[in-house]
Amino acid sequence: MLKHEHLAQPMTYTCTLLRAGRLLLDAGGMFGLIPRVVWQTMVDPDEKHRVELHHNCLWLVGTTDDPELGRPRQVIIEAGTGDKLDPKMAGIFGLDGRTVETALTEAGGDPAKIDDVVISHLHFDHAGGLTRRLRPGETADWTAGPKEASGDASEVKLTFPNATVHVQEKEWHTALAGDSVMTRTYYADHLAPIESKLRLHDSPRPFEPGRVPHKDERPALPWERRATTILPGIKVFLTPGHTWGQQATWFTDEQDRTVVFVPDVMPTAWHAGKAYSLAYDVEPYTSMVSKGWLLREASERGWTLMLDHEPGDPWRRVEPNGKGWYALKPAGLA
Repeated sequence: MLKHEHLAQPMTYTCTLLRAGRLLLDAGGMFGLIPRVVWQTMVDPDEKHRVELHHNCLWLVGTTDDPELGRPRQVIIEAGTGDKLDPKMAGIFGLDGRTVETALTEAGGDPAKIDDVVISHLHFDHAGGLTRRLRPGETADWTAGPKEASGDASEVKLTFPNATVHVQEKEWHTALAGDSVMTRTYYADHLAPIESKLRLHDSPRPFEPGRVPHKDERPALPWERRATTILPGIKVFLTPGHTWGQQATWFTDEQDRTVVFVPDVMPTAWHAGKAYSLAYDVEPYTSMVSKGWLLREASERGWTLMLDHEPGDPWRRVEPNGKGWYALKPAGLA
C-alpha cells in the first residue's frame, strides 16, 4: 500500500455520544443581537441570566481494522472544558464535575487507547479537556509558568496520552496569538502540552480570502473539494465565523448514516435561525453565511447533524421550512 493510501479506504464507525458535563453561559452572549422578547420563547434563563448548555463529544470506534493500526481505530471528537478551572470560574460556568474522561470511562472506553482527537476549535470549552489535573502519584506532563494556568492547577496530564490531536492550522495560530473577542478562552495549559501531539490541517476556505460573500451565497467549490480527509472515513471542513479556523467533522456510522459534528456555527437547535449568531463570534456575518450553506448541504445530502452544545436531543436532520430557510428535526438517535 502506498503511503497515506489508507486514507482513501472506506471506513465506518460505531458512534457513542459522550455528555461531558453542563455549561451555563450568559443568554445575551449566546443569542447576540436577537432580543430577549424573541429568544425567551425558546429557553428560560436562570437567576443569573444564564442558559443551560452541554458539552457534547463523540467516541468513534472503527467497525473494521484500520490498515495502518491493524485494529479498529478509536477517535474522540471534541474534549469539552475539563476539570482545570478553579472553583470560582467553575461556578460562573455552572460546571458539574463531569468531563469527557468521565463520560468515556462510563461508556466503557479507555483514554489511553484513544488514537486520535479531533477538535473543532481551541476555545477552553472545546479543548480544555485535552488536559486534566494531576492526580496523586502521577508525574506532570506539563507545568504552568506565571499566568499560564486556566485555574488553580499548575501541573497537568494529557487526558489522551497516546492520541494525535487534529485541528486546523489557522485555528492553531489564532489560538497562540489569542485572537478572540473573549479576553480569556485560549489557555496555555490546554495548548502548550499538546504541541508535540498536533497534526495541523489546511482545508480550503469556503470563499476566497478578502472577499465578502452575499448572505445567501453558496461556496463556488463543491463540498467534496473543500473537505479534507484526515483519517480513514473521517473528513473535516471549515465553517468559519465563530473563529476563522473552526472545522466541522464528517463520518459514516455503522448504519450507513452520514454524520456531521457541528461546532459553534450552530451550537444548539435554538440557533437554526439565520440571524442567531453568538456575541462570541469573531465575525457574526460570516457565521450566518456559513450556517446558510451548511444547512443547505445537510438538507440536500441527508446529513445527520450532531450539535456541540445542545442540552436536549443533539441529533438533528435538516428539512426546508417552506419559508426559504430550514428547520431542525429530531433524528431519532437519542
